[in-house]
Amino acid sequence: MNAAVRQKSTIVRKSIALTALRAGYALGGRLAPRRTADRAARMFATPFAASRSRAQAARPDAEMRYAELPVAGEFVATYAWGDPAAQPYALLAHGWSSFGLRFLPWVAALRARGYAVVAFDQPGHGRSSGCLCTLPEFADTVRAVGGHYGDAALAIGHSLGATALAFAQGEAWRAARLVLIAPPADMLAAAGRFMRHVRLAGHLREPFLGWLKRRTGVDARDLQIHRLLPAFGQPGLVVHDLDDGEVPWEEGERYARHWPGARLLSTSGLGHNRIVDDPDVVDAVLRFLDGEAVGERVVSSPNLPYGVA
Repeated sequence: MNAAVRQKSTIVRKSIALTALRAGYALGGRLAPRRTADRAARMFATPFAASRSRAQAARPDAEMRYAELPVAGEFVATYAWGDPAAQPYALLAHGWSSFGLRFLPWVAALRARGYAVVAFDQPGHGRSSGCLCTLPEFADTVRAVGGHYGDAALAIGHSLGATALAFAQGEAWRAARLVLIAPPADMLAAAGRFMRHVRLAGHLREPFLGWLKRRTGVDARDLQIHRLLPAFGQPGLVVHDLDDGEVPWEEGERYARHWPGARLLSTSGLGHNRIVDDPDVVDAVLRFLDGEAVGERVVSSPNLPYGVA
């Protein structure tokens, strides 16, 4: 079977599976609404299995040191280059259903600029233990890994990992500079996108959100990052693609609008995932680290909802 046939077969299987899933939620929403909402929320918190297989297939260089860090009853796989205790270090935070070694294309360039580098797999991802994970747990894991190594000179995150980096900033741990790539800004909106994708009925929204609150102790309504951004003092660069089909560009723009001093770099044609290791994006981030004014400054006022300066 050639590659084109295999790809078409995979697409067909995924389409059939999605159709069956939607039909099951439609029927379950009528017959057993609470159980159906809980099942959907659990699915929302379950990383794709591909995260583990892709992590196992990654081939880091000989300099990388692997360790396992205990965090909240699980172990978190960590990957380090250089000496984070003696050098300024960069913390790399992967996104949903991804893995820490996804950032391998960044390591050599950061090491060449004198950074030690630390990456890790979130619970339920890559080589780490666990089955479920949510945004509050993403942020808690960032704090735990960051706390183990100390405050970071730089933190780079993609997708939900970028959001987790933002929520993790505080007295316990912080990064002197932040680069957030394709970051979701609003967990209510993210939950809504998931519910629409699987066709979960609107009347199941509150039970769905209730499951997440019972698991984490955090209401999704409190996971809107614009409430925290005005207190950020460190330099920041937000990178978001105009054609992102998973997290709308407007959510990245929201970060830059509410974060004093942050800049927004908008790309086109890269989507949500290819943006992570695009050479032009990597180059732009390195220029930002060198002190160049990369991207645009987004400004906001009561009379000007948003604008570019």
